[in-house]
Amino acid sequence: MSDIKNIAVIGSGVMGMGIAALVANAGYNVTLLDIVPKDASDRSALAKGAIAKALENKMPPFTHKRNAKRVTAGNMEDDLRKLAEADWIIEVVLERIDVKHDVYKKIDAVRKKGSIVSSNTSTLPLAKLVEGLPESFQNDFLITHFFNPPRFMRLLEVVSGPKTNPAVRQKIEAFAEVALGKGIVPCKDTPGFIANRIGVYWLMIALYEAIACGISVEDADAVMGKPLGVPKTGVFGLFDLIGIDLMPLIAKAMLDTLPEGDVFRKIYHQPDVITNMIADGYTGRKGKGGFYRLNTEGGKKTKEVIKLADGSYTAERKSTLASVSAAKDGLRALIEHDDIGGKYAKIVLVKLLHYTASLVPEISDDILAIDDAMRFGYNWKYGPFELIDKLSNSTESGTTYFARLCAEFGLEVPAIIAAANGQPLYRTQGENREYHALAGGYHKIAVPKDAWTLADIKRTSKPVKKNGSAVLWDVGDGVLCLEFTSKMNSIDPDILGMLEECTTIVPQNHKALIIGGDGENFSVGANLGFFLYACNMGAWGMMSDAIKQGQRTMMSLKYAHFPVVGAVHGMALGGGCELSLHCDALQAHIEYYPGLVEVGVGVIPGWGGCKEMIVRHMAHERRGLGGSMPKLKNLFEIIGMAKVAGSAHEAQDMLILNEKSRISMSRARLLNDAKNLALDLSKNYQAPQPANVPLPGLAAKLALSMALKGMAALGKVSAHDQLIAEALGTVLTGGKTDIKKPLTEQDILDLEHDMFMSLIRTKPTLDRIEHMLETGKPLRN
Repeated sequence: MSDIKNIAVIGSGVMGMGIAALVANAGYNVTLLDIVPKDASDRSALAKGAIAKALENKMPPFTHKRNAKRVTAGNMEDDLRKLAEADWIIEVVLERIDVKHDVYKKIDAVRKKGSIVSSNTSTLPLAKLVEGLPESFQNDFLITHFFNPPRFMRLLEVVSGPKTNPAVRQKIEAFAEVALGKGIVPCKDTPGFIANRIGVYWLMIALYEAIACGISVEDADAVMGKPLGVPKTGVFGLFDLIGIDLMPLIAKAMLDTLPEGDVFRKIYHQPDVITNMIADGYTGRKGKGGFYRLNTEGGKKTKEVIKLADGSYTAERKSTLASVSAAKDGLRALIEHDDIGGKYAKIVLVKLLHYTASLVPEISDDILAIDDAMRFGYNWKYGPFELIDKLSNSTESGTTYFARLCAEFGLEVPAIIAAANGQPLYRTQGENREYHALAGGYHKIAVPKDAWTLADIKRTSKPVKKNGSAVLWDVGDGVLCLEFTSKMNSIDPDILGMLEECTTIVPQNHKALIIGGDGENFSVGANLGFFLYACNMGAWGMMSDAIKQGQRTMMSLKYAHFPVVGAVHGMALGGGCELSLHCDALQAHIEYYPGLVEVGVGVIPGWGGCKEMIVRHMAHERRGLGGSMPKLKNLFEIIGMAKVAGSAHEAQDMLILNEKSRISMSRARLLNDAKNLALDLSKNYQAPQPANVPLPGLAAKLALSMALKGMAALGKVSAHDQLIAEALGTVLTGGKTDIKKPLTEQDILDLEHDMFMSLIRTKPTLDRIEHMLETGKPLRN
C-alpha cells in the first residue's frame, strides 16, 4: 500500500480543480488552496467557487457529486499550514516562474519532511522551476503533467531533475498508475515534453495543409479520424474542443522554449481564418462555435461547418471520399489514393511522422514512450511509430516504405528509421513484444504481472473454445475469461451460446469465469441487425426463441455453481447491462457507463434486465419508504427514461453494481483485478438462492399510468412512448397479480417476454430499430 494518503492542490483553475476531483474520485482527501481574492467577503471564495462550478459542469470532473465532500477548500494565507498534513503537494498556478517560485517558498516553509512537491507545468523547464531553491526541496520535486480533463485523459507525463530522489519518482509513478489510473510516460526536460510537442505540430500542419490543398473541414476530419485510429473529432473537431483561442497561446509557449532549429519554428504562422474566428467569438465549443457550429435560426438546429477559404458557414455534409473507403485496406491504401483525401493524408502523415521520428532521442530515448504518450494523451489508437509499421505490405516493411516517402518529399531519413534498416519498429518474439532501439536491436516491452491484457495472453495461448463472436481464454490460476469479438461486442446468438457452454466448461477444471476484454466498451447491447432481420422476415418464432435463449443464458450464469465476474468498462448498454446484472459481481473500471436503454429502440429489456433490477431494488432496505411504490417509481424512471450511469459510482447508486462488486481506477489492471475478485469469490462459493418478489399488481400500474398520461398531455411523450411505458409498467408492477402472492423470477421473465414481443411487432418500434442502425441515434416517433 502507498504511504500517500493526503494530497493538496495549489490553484483551483480548470486543471487544478480537475486534478483535485480526480484524487477525490479515487477516495483520497484533498486540500484545494488558491489566493485570497481582493475585496471578497469569503477569503476562500476561489476554491469554493471552483468546486461549485465543477458540480455543474456538463463534463463533470467528479464521478459522483458526493466525492466533492472529500475536497476541502481554503486559501494560501489562512490555510497554508494545512500543507503540513499533505504527502503530495501539486502546484497548478499561473505559468509564470516568479509566481511559482513564490508558491514554492511558501510550501517549503510549512511542508513536512519527505513530502513530495510537483508542478503541473507544461511549458516551463524543471531546471528553471527549482533554480535557487534548497537542495532538500529539489530532492522532493518533479513535474507531473496531467492532461485535460484529468478525469478522462489517461496520460501523466513525469519529469524528474538531476537532484530528484529516484524514490520520489518511483513513489509518484506507482501511486498515479494504480490509485489514479494514469498511464505513466517518463519524459525528458524538453519543451512541451512528448505529447504536446507532437500533438501541437500535428494540429497545425493538418490545418496548414488543409488550407493549402483546399480540402473541406468534413473531408479533412474524415481522413484524419478513423483511418488513422484518431478519435472521431479528427483535427478540426479537436481544435473546437481545445479552444481555438488557446492555440495561439500554446504555440507561443512552444516557440518561447523550442530549440532554434526546430521545424515548428519554421512552419508556424497564424492563418487569417483563425484570427478572424477568434475576433468574431468563434472560439470553439465554449464560444459561439468554431470550425463546426450549431445554427438555430428559424427554430431549427442545423450543424454547419466553416469554409477555410473565406470563413463562411455551410451545412455540414457527410464525407464521401473514396480514399476514406479505401482505408479499410490499410494505411498505405489511404495515402496512395489519388483523390484529395489521399493526397492530404499523405502529406500530413509524412510530415508528422518525420517530425516525430526526428525527435528521437531529443524528447525520449525510446519509441515506446512516444507512442504511449500519443495514445494516452490524444486517444490515438496507434502511436506514430506503430503507424509507420502499418505502412507495410506483403513485400515491403513500413520502415523501408517510410524511408522512400522521406526521399520523395526531400526529407532526411531520421536516425531511428535508418537504425531499423528495413526491420519493423515493433515485433513479437515468443511471449514477448519488443520495440526497436536507436542503438540497434530490440528491447522487451515489460508487462507488469498485475496489468496484463488479453493480447498478452494470446501471444502464448490457444483458445479453450471459440466461435464466430466469442473466444474463451485460460488466464491462469483456474480462471477462464470470455472475450466477445463481435462488432462493438454486440450480443448475438453465438455469444449467448458460448455463455451457456461456459456453465459446463468452467466446472470441469476451473474455479471461476470472468467476462471482459481489451476493447473500447464492454458491450453496446444486443445485435439489432439480427432482430431487424427477423422482424422483416416475420420470423416471430425466431424472435421469441432469441428472447427466451437470452433469458435462459442470463439465469444459467446467475445460478451457475461457480462465480461469474464481469470485467466491465465503457458502455454496457441494453443486453450488455443485462449481462452485467446477472454476474455474481462486477469489477468495474471507474469509467463504466451502463444502462437499460431498450426504450430507445421501441422495446423494453427482455433478457432479465427488468427482473434483476426489480429483485435488487425491492430487496434494498434504503430504496425508499412507504412500501414498494417509491421503489417501482424510481425503476420506472431509470428504465423508462433510458438512464445511463455516468460512472461506476453512479452505477452503484442504480444498484447495477452490487455489494460484492469493486471499482478499479486503472484500466490496465481491470482484468487482473477481476480475476482476483473471482478467486476471492470462489472460496467456499455457493450459488445465490432464487428470489421471490411481492409486486403490487394492477393498482400500482394504474398509478404509474396516471402519471404517464399527465406527461402525454404536456406533450413530453409520444403515443408510442406511452405504449412502451405501459408495457414497462406491466412488468414492473407484476401484471395481474397482487402483493399477497410473490412472483418468481421466471414469472417476471415471462412478463418481459410477452411485453417485448407485443412491442416488437409494431411499426414504430421497427422504425426505431432501423433508424438506430442507420444513424446510431434514437428516433422519437
